[in-house]
Amino acid sequence: MTNPTTAEIVARCQALYEDLYFTTAREWKKAKEGRKVIGYLPVYVPRELIHAAGMLPLGILGGGDNLEVIHGDAYYQSYICRIPRSTIELGVSGRLDFVDGMMFPSICDVIRNLSGMWKMLFPEVYTKYFDVPQTYKDEVGGTFYIGEMREFLEDLEGIAGRKITDEDINNSIVVYNENRQLVNELYRLRAEKPWQAPASEAYLIIRAGLVLPVEEHSVLLRQYIDAAAAETRSIKDNCRVVVTGMFCEQPPLNLIKSLELSGCYVVDDDFMLVSRWLLGDVPSDGDPVYELSQAFLHRSMSTAAKYEPDLAEKGQFLVRSVKETGAEGVIFASTSFCDPALLDRPMLQNVLKAADIPFIAFKYAENSGQMQPIREQAGTFVDSIKLWSAA
Repeated sequence: MTNPTTAEIVARCQALYEDLYFTTAREWKKAKEGRKVIGYLPVYVPRELIHAAGMLPLGILGGGDNLEVIHGDAYYQSYICRIPRSTIELGVSGRLDFVDGMMFPSICDVIRNLSGMWKMLFPEVYTKYFDVPQTYKDEVGGTFYIGEMREFLEDLEGIAGRKITDEDINNSIVVYNENRQLVNELYRLRAEKPWQAPASEAYLIIRAGLVLPVEEHSVLLRQYIDAAAAETRSIKDNCRVVVTGMFCEQPPLNLIKSLELSGCYVVDDDFMLVSRWLLGDVPSDGDPVYELSQAFLHRSMSTAAKYEPDLAEKGQFLVRSVKETGAEGVIFASTSFCDPALLDRPMLQNVLKAADIPFIAFKYAENSGQMQPIREQAGTFVDSIKLWSAA
């Protein structure tokens, strides 16, 4: 059997991206009696715990630009981001009627309220607002987070009807360590040779991991990395950029493609942070809940959705990303009305100014249709970088 080509892999992942009925997850659940599916909004949740319970963690990214929101607008005001309205639309339209539970991670007040709305609309479905520590001392935040995870495990045991052992969780940690390693390998390939693994393709490949079993996704990642590295693709005179601000409501695929068409090689981003939130492997030979807590507190991604206790460190993760990937500039692309991203932006911009790193900013929604202004703005940014770097 021949290995699939990049075009074949990307086509499969695009089909998953466009499937708002989550057919693959439905089929996984039907394949074996007793299987359960737990949906989550994908900024960060400890998917290892869901996997250890024998359940499928299902990333819910809103409805994107292929879903017309009819009922969802009745539940939320117009001056907030679109993802809660489109997520409600997925629920009330029956697209998530097979999901046994929903997790709403600590992102912002809107998502907190979305968890309450879900409880009222779907009282028969397990719903949890998953809080994370804002104090990063082991004896405070660590104790709190361990308690949150223990409580969540008890809930999962009730749904699964069985005990979840430390061995179960450690085995799941091993599986997710491998998956994160492959995701990071794909990011390294894209940073080193962005023409070989374009951002629009890498986005689809990684996003597939939110609907596939993690073991299957790891195979898919390896296939794409090997196929992309082996192909010969033309190198363009593009500008290398880091895109940030897209950690929650995801951009339309056409927005990423528009950045590429404008002359950008996107060499780093904060898409779907759940796939690489934890930095490095989590130890799998001790108390797994403690180790997951330690990884979150001390070895996790910096983002606007996470409290940053060290003010001197604020924004330095972005500077390091620029330097490590060889980027020439930063594009702030935030969802309209996204408080965490928009409140963080001025502080991050000041850090970039001090480091003499050029940047631009624009806003979008998951259903943005008109890409020409974004393409023109990004193209002008690229031209200015090339002009001044050559001066």
